[in-house]
Amino acid sequence: FAVDAFATWVAEAPAACKLAPHLMPGVEHVIEYHVVTRGSCWGGIVGEPAIRLDAGDVIVFPQGDAHVMSSAPGMRGEPNLHLEHALPPDELPIAISKNGGGTDRSEIICGFLGCDARPFNPLLATLPRVIHVKKSGAGGDVLEQFVQLALSESTTRRSGGESVLARLSELLFIEVVRRHVATLPPDSTGWLAGLRDDSVGRALGMLHDRPAHPWTLNELARRVGASRSGLAERFALLVG
Repeated sequence: FAVDAFATWVAEAPAACKLAPHLMPGVEHVIEYHVVTRGSCWGGIVGEPAIRLDAGDVIVFPQGDAHVMSSAPGMRGEPNLHLEHALPPDELPIAISKNGGGTDRSEIICGFLGCDARPFNPLLATLPRVIHVKKSGAGGDVLEQFVQLALSESTTRRSGGESVLARLSELLFIEVVRRHVATLPPDSTGWLAGLRDDSVGRALGMLHDRPAHPWTLNELARRVGASRSGLAERFALLVG
């Protein structure tokens, strides 16, 4: 969705599990994200403090919580259920206008990423309920490039556009998770902390890439270029 809003405005989204059957049929879990492309606004989980979002910021709700986007903190609105019952048309993005009569204008891209949750999705199990990524001060920020390319693909009807948009959503999500991992404290533990470690991260990648392979500690250590004892110690320390 492409949202063009003038203050005062509020949009409340129901839990992703209620949206998924209508927006992405057959998908087990939906991750919602919002990219502010102009102005500023506030976003957060229903009943929790809102986060200020400026142009270039991205907010993601990995666990599918009901959430609110608004022109000011503390606002509530009725969940937009009419969107829930209509599949997106062939032409994306779907334009939504909200005019509260003010002059402060915000533009937001709202997207959805479908994924499997069963039998076990270690990434979902580890991610927080909210991830907020602020715009990088450097020029040519990769997130901004993803968004601009997505807007271009949405407004220019070309063959393969739907596939390009789907892949861009995946790339944007990967970049958000990368930046989240980079902000974890040095002493953090868990699956994401393991990914950040050189040898443990590569070992985890091999395990998830070939889960049916009869891995041994010897083989994993040899492939990541570590000793058996060193890999076992690092893995236990970081992942458990």
